[in-house]
Amino acid sequence: MTTTLHITLITETFPPEINGVANTLGRLFDGLRARGHQVELVRPRQGGDPLIGSDDELLLCRGWPLPGYPGLQWGQSSMHKLLRRWKRHRPDVLYIATEGPLGLSALRAARRLGISVVSGFHTNFQQYSSQYGFGLLTRLLTHYLRWFHNRSTLTLVPSASQRLELERRRFERLALLSRGVDSQLFHPAKRLKPLREQWGLAEEDIALIHVGRLAPEKNLGLLRRCFDTLRTTYPQRNMKLIVVGDGPQRPVLEKELPEAIFCGSQRGEALASYYASGDVFLFPSLTETFGNVVLEALAAGLGVVAYDQAAAAQHIRHGYNGVLAMPGDEEAFCDAARWLLDERETLRCVRLNARQHASRQGWAAIIEQFEGQLRGACVGEQVVPNAPTLP
Repeated sequence: MTTTLHITLITETFPPEINGVANTLGRLFDGLRARGHQVELVRPRQGGDPLIGSDDELLLCRGWPLPGYPGLQWGQSSMHKLLRRWKRHRPDVLYIATEGPLGLSALRAARRLGISVVSGFHTNFQQYSSQYGFGLLTRLLTHYLRWFHNRSTLTLVPSASQRLELERRRFERLALLSRGVDSQLFHPAKRLKPLREQWGLAEEDIALIHVGRLAPEKNLGLLRRCFDTLRTTYPQRNMKLIVVGDGPQRPVLEKELPEAIFCGSQRGEALASYYASGDVFLFPSLTETFGNVVLEALAAGLGVVAYDQAAAAQHIRHGYNGVLAMPGDEEAFCDAARWLLDERETLRCVRLNARQHASRQGWAAIIEQFEGQLRGACVGEQVVPNAPTLP
């Protein structure tokens, strides 16, 4: 009989918050519990949480507002609280998903108690820093992230391209843990004719859709250039740009793209219908560690246009189930979208192949792999060699 584990997950974001990291962690949390493990969650208190939150499965900590992320909290250091809790109920292994003060205090408490730590590299904060006016801090932040992850037993990364980038930056003990998709939720059958009519589109018209957080690091200025290019190339075709999501850049984008339809954040069945009611998915981001929305768009049977990195590089075969451009080449990105729309049969075949590929990318195998990686950390080396001094 397989031994169950006591696993503690530390994160700044978790469902019902809407972002790729929260979605992934919710899936991993539920999947491990379904496999019989005791899973404890440590996170900052969010709006609507009780003032006191502590039981065997949940520990709420104090937090500060996270700049640029309304509604999210940056967890405060809670080392003494964690030490007291883990001395009473010692976890077998920690999974630290975020590297802020809360994650750092968890790392230090675990090392003091000799508890194995697996960390996850979920967000390119060192790339985000330049987008938010902190470019001078990029090197320091990279140094800190390397210091942090090199003190864990294992660091999990979501894509092969991310692993190569971190190896180049001298991160150690990296392993791949990809992402899955719920291909029953995200399905072409969720296409809604009334929704397309609301957008002013008939069945033969084209809905160019983007789903994601509307923020500077997402390279969303390319949406306008690509949309303008396609309308100039195909003036006879009725097409609309549909933007699903919210974030600090929304007011700017609404001014720059007055013709676009902004739908705000969506989730669950509503989000699935928005995807399926589109035709082409435009994803210009250059800062993703993975990009769950790429898999969701493929599962919904959309023709995906993306840069050749992260999830797109892993799951798209150029010209077969989507189209790719070299990272940063905006002209190539627009050309790829143009090729996809050049022949109706081309787009039809690409969309069929996209759905077929994504339908094989479920979460069950990902969660089983994650469980194995956590078990491996438990029986591996308990004390990681000293890393460089904390900056």
